[in-house]
Amino acid sequence: MADITIAPPVTGRPALFARAAGLWREADAVQRLALLAGLLLVIAAMAVPLIAPHGPLDQSLLGRLAPPVGFERYRAGYYLGTDELGRDILSRTLYGLRLTLSLALLGSIIGLVIGAFLGLVAGLAGGVCEDVIMGAVDTQIAIPFTLIALLFLAIFGSSLVVMVCVLGIYGWEQYARIVRGEVKRLKALPFVEAARAAGATDLRIARTHILPNIVSPLVVQFTLSFSNIVLLESTLSFLGLGVQPPTATLGSMVGIGRDYMPTAPWIVVAPALAILAVTFAVQILGDWLRDRADVRLRAR
Repeated sequence: MADITIAPPVTGRPALFARAAGLWREADAVQRLALLAGLLLVIAAMAVPLIAPHGPLDQSLLGRLAPPVGFERYRAGYYLGTDELGRDILSRTLYGLRLTLSLALLGSIIGLVIGAFLGLVAGLAGGVCEDVIMGAVDTQIAIPFTLIALLFLAIFGSSLVVMVCVLGIYGWEQYARIVRGEVKRLKALPFVEAARAAGATDLRIARTHILPNIVSPLVVQFTLSFSNIVLLESTLSFLGLGVQPPTATLGSMVGIGRDYMPTAPWIVVAPALAILAVTFAVQILGDWLRDRADVRLRAR
């Protein structure tokens, strides 16, 4: 009888890469484009000192308002042209992209922590504590946040610290509503009731049984909130209330360049396209994560 040799399982590629490859195959063309765009934007923001041809504050008044490559007055080395002070548009867009993404990331994390904590407290404590927190949530939803941001910036100034704090309190109410609803749902499930009957404290139940089950909706909300914070920062900088010049953000570059639209539209085009690319990539990826997190949408 011939010997039968059983081949060992293939373990050459890590499970993480195998999972990523599976997600890539399941994605459609638009989602793949958004993923590639997001990766390129993140890499460009992280590698700015290596790829930027000039410093963000380097000026050359003799070469001000030079057009991008391909035009008659193109200035060598300034591929996207120069602004009103002779600064390189490409370099300032890359540095502005890094600062805008950093502000949006910090603001999203702060909003996630505040909202998740308050939603967890409201869902577990109930009673008066829940009424107070949900009242604050309803108040935040009722008032346009742009007005709140303008008030804070007018009182405390527009430094980077104040800007991060303003962006951090944006969207916390969405996290709080999501977490509070999930906590209410999970509290009624048998495994949570069994843990409580066994003597587990609320803190242990929250850490062991509730938090692991609300990670998915929080990640989805994080991606959706991130793009909104990018637009909010760009709006405030466009109005002149965000990060002040000469520091470059995408919104401030668009705000300054609007005065030169008839004669030098390239000052606005590059940062505006960067804002569009960021919001497009994050929104598409957020919708994709939401569809995968929702069992009914995934089955459909």
